[in-house]
Amino acid sequence: MRYSGLNVLWQGLTGNRGWTPAWRDPDPKPEYDIVIIGGGGHGLSTAHYLATEYGLTNVAVLEKGYLGGGNVGRNTTIVRANYFLDGNSQFYSHSLKLWEGLESSLNYNVMHSQRGLINLFHSDGQRDAFARRGNMMISQGDDAILLDRAGVRKMLPYLDFEQTRFPIYGGLYHPRGGTARHDAVAWGYARGADSRGVDLIQNCEVTGIDIENGVVKGVQTTRGAIRAKKVGIVVAGRSGQVAAMAGMRLPIESHVLQAFVTEGLKPVIDHVISYGMGHFYISQSDKGGLVFGGDIDFYASYAARGNLTMAEHVAEAGMTLMPMIGKAKTLRSWGGIMDMSPDGSPIIDRTHIEGLYLNCGWCYGGFKAVPASGHCFAHLLATDRPHEAAEKFRLDRFQTGRGLLDEEGTGAQHNLH
Repeated sequence: MRYSGLNVLWQGLTGNRGWTPAWRDPDPKPEYDIVIIGGGGHGLSTAHYLATEYGLTNVAVLEKGYLGGGNVGRNTTIVRANYFLDGNSQFYSHSLKLWEGLESSLNYNVMHSQRGLINLFHSDGQRDAFARRGNMMISQGDDAILLDRAGVRKMLPYLDFEQTRFPIYGGLYHPRGGTARHDAVAWGYARGADSRGVDLIQNCEVTGIDIENGVVKGVQTTRGAIRAKKVGIVVAGRSGQVAAMAGMRLPIESHVLQAFVTEGLKPVIDHVISYGMGHFYISQSDKGGLVFGGDIDFYASYAARGNLTMAEHVAEAGMTLMPMIGKAKTLRSWGGIMDMSPDGSPIIDRTHIEGLYLNCGWCYGGFKAVPASGHCFAHLLATDRPHEAAEKFRLDRFQTGRGLLDEEGTGAQHNLH
């Protein structure tokens, strides 16, 4: 069924009895050309692009729970292309271009809102760093505007400009940045893949990976064995656990990143705001809730929930930036399991096992990367060659030390992202 305004009107006038399910719920077949482990945003977008770009539809996406129940539904929904390093900058620029045509290509409203993103800076050194970042963004064909203090005050008058500990010097404005509806992105890609014949198999946990003489043969699941010529691992914070089934130890740590949302308020925040001295970021959803987050919880965990210490830390940063936030009641919080790589940048690559492919290490960048991650991973699975936008995301950079992408300048080690 194709969605349209006319269709919505017709269904409303006829009792909404004509809607069909957005995707099927098939049983797994004994064999596929490609099996994708992980039914989150990255796995679903991979399946969609395998079908649309390469005509590969004998594909299964295996999800141990329900589609969109992982990190794709547990984030602060920010979309941006304001990366600095060669390799990352091109990739996220590619992703933003895909975002801008996503609703049309999926025939699905993912509520992509290019409301603009402002990264605040609080010192002369930060201003210089953001000026360099903005120049890199512009060189990729993206947009960046360096604002002084008066420019930020004009756009964000509700911030605390009188504080002396972290004074606001200005900000880097990225007009094409913004937000999208996280679960709608998963649903849109699921519907697109399913409509082209891809099997989306829920409640199907992978328990083993079958390998013979260095070649992948398929997977073992809670719903039986499934043979496959190629297997892609796209499981975010569970990457280390699933790769261990193939005898691999990945350079990945899994950490919890919390997000929070308040009660619904009248429109007050028009943009996405990132606070450079508190690792705090905030936007307002279409329902009026303030959506915000901060640092990871700084301890390894597979629990999709956070702790009160980090909740207090994030709230303190928010109060420092905009004291008015203290009047809002926090309704709920949630945690996503982040696959943190040593250099803060992702991995999209073949493994040493023939037919086994890896997509992980997204750290803080997972949601905004969903379109390009799937697009580039589909290219790799279909052609056995890296996509030009992701050619620097090699797995062996951690073994050789060549090509490390230390985006945040914190050193290529864990716990410093």
